[in-house]
Order: sequence, then structure tokens, then C-alpha cells
Amino acid sequence: STPAVSPQVGSHRDISHESLSLFRLLEPQIEILVLGTGDRVERLHPATLEQMRGCGIAVEVQDTANACATFNFLMNERRMVAAGLIPP
Repeated sequence: STPAVSPQVGSHRDISHESLSLFRLLEPQIEILVLGTGDRVERLHPATLEQMRGCGIAVEVQDTANACATFNFLMNERRMVAAGLIPP
């Protein structure tokens, strides 16, 4: 069988429950996913955010510069965090 591969994410419009599947598979499980959506904060589909919360993962959506800072802060706090970053 063909291995599952997350689709390429080129913009915030490509972020979906499917494209975030890798983050749901991480062990140990992450508690926070920080998403950087480029030069500015972009709205994600509410269902996508709700599906991640249903898996026990909080999602923080920010512009990429602030997402990097938030990720570093949470890492220093020793939180179980991951980041998905779209270049500005």
C-alpha cells in the first residue's frame, strides 16, 4: 500500500484536518500546535480547529514571526508543543 503523505501547504487556505494529520500522530502527544500563517494572521475553518481540539490539541494561529516567538516561549516552559509555519 502507499504510505500516507500530508498534502503540501502553500498558504493558510491549504490548512485542513487532513493536512494537520501528522501532528495528531506525534508521540508523545502534543498539547499545543502553533500555526504561523505568513505575514498576517489568517482565519482557519472553525471545523478544522474544533477537530484538533477534539483530539486534545489546542491550536494557536498567529502570523509566522509571532508563531516562532510563541513556539520558543512554550518550549522554554517545557510544554508539549509543535509548530507548523508558512514562510512570510
